[in-house]
Amino acid sequence: MGVLLLLVLSVVASGVAAASGILRGGTQPVVSQSGTGTSGQGSSSGGQGAAQGQSPVTATPTPSSGCDLSQVSVTASTDKATYAPGENPLLSLKVTNDGSVPCDVNLGTSQMEFAIMSGADRIFSSRDCQAASEDLIKTIQPGKSETANFPWERNRTVEGCSPVAAKPGGGGATYVFTAKLGNKQSQKAVFQLG
Repeated sequence: MGVLLLLVLSVVASGVAAASGILRGGTQPVVSQSGTGTSGQGSSSGGQGAAQGQSPVTATPTPSSGCDLSQVSVTASTDKATYAPGENPLLSLKVTNDGSVPCDVNLGTSQMEFAIMSGADRIFSSRDCQAASEDLIKTIQPGKSETANFPWERNRTVEGCSPVAAKPGGGGATYVFTAKLGNKQSQKAVFQLG
């Protein structure tokens, strides 16, 4: 479908916010720092995203500096438990430094995956139509978090980004969202589509 979208990454450091826009294929996550009283905002739209036949991006290990990544946790959540017909879920991937020292973590799209299942049916992965990816190294202070939000457009995807005509079912169907950052995976977040 070849729709190019604007990616806005909000970076908050020393009280100064900087934003950079990059053309990407497909909807991309928006990263924001938690616990600072600010939130990242960005808009993106589109369906399948990248052009048909593009290869999915593979994750590399999440780099760290001065910390043990076993002290970093990844959490998945949605903004609601149930969505009305036509209402799109907002998926959130939250990375928290549970350790006692600052930790440098790659929060770029090269590391993230937002995946949705319904039973054994693989519904969606943010990697399927991701045309390109980038690294974004952030220092997370002890006890602090970074959050990436992804607006899911209630579409299906397959590896390689081939077009999929079928849409996920509504009518109270249950879905499971799992967030991944490199080799770290969250617990499941369950939600329903009306």
